[in-house]
Amino acid sequence: MSVTKGEFEKSLETAEYLKKQIDYTPEYAIVLGSGLGSLVEDIEVEKEIPYKEIPNFPVSTVKGHKGSLIFGTLNGKKVLAMNGRFHYYEGYDMKQVTFPQRVFWQMGIRKLVVSNASGGVNRNFKVGDVMLIKDHVNFFPEHPLRGPNDERFGPRFVNMSEPYSKKMLQVVREYAASKGIDIKEGTYLGLQGPTFETLAEYTMVRNMGGDAVGMSTVPEVIVAKHMDMEVFGISVITDIGTEEFIETVNHQEVLKAAKAAEPVVRELVGKLVELY
Repeated sequence: MSVTKGEFEKSLETAEYLKKQIDYTPEYAIVLGSGLGSLVEDIEVEKEIPYKEIPNFPVSTVKGHKGSLIFGTLNGKKVLAMNGRFHYYEGYDMKQVTFPQRVFWQMGIRKLVVSNASGGVNRNFKVGDVMLIKDHVNFFPEHPLRGPNDERFGPRFVNMSEPYSKKMLQVVREYAASKGIDIKEGTYLGLQGPTFETLAEYTMVRNMGGDAVGMSTVPEVIVAKHMDMEVFGISVITDIGTEEFIETVNHQEVLKAAKAAEPVVRELVGKLVELY
């Protein structure tokens, strides 16, 4: 399925359905990654809609991803939280993976927050660190903008000089410094998955300029930038890999590490929404 009139109309149809469920336009859309769903506890929830009830929406199949859209208020701002995302490795094509971002834009949302759990390759990182994403490397085998371009979404060739908002990064950076919160910053490299990386692959990621590696986020950000949305990205480092060793890792360990870092992520995202 390529970007066609059909996709524009389909995302518009979904957006119109969702707009009828609320009487406001959320200022932020927030994608909650693995183990980060507890941010919902900070939201004054007004409505929750399971993906299976939303026209044209895929359904998340990953353990730890609930699969619903949550509307409410976070620190005085109206937000839409995506509790569970769609991954390329689940078998969806890239247009399905990034369909929610199309819908958010059609709803009038122009600010996007993406979060994820990722493997750290930077030697200065440790499990449980929180990394602000300054840039990314797209290493997925399919590009989300491949195919005919619909100019109503955005231009054929997208300027990716600032995929992650420098203004948003600065707001979070300054807040963290004022509170003595230790944060890292770096480049996220996106791979297809679903296997965790080998020793050689961790080395490749580091040699290619990555500080962390994961299986999501990059396609969503590319599509958001296609529509000129402002994006903030944050990663929790849930495992560490170098050319010498890989810490024992499985999905349960990833969720456990992400859970431990949740308070910091919740505080940083909440303050961004409040202050920007």
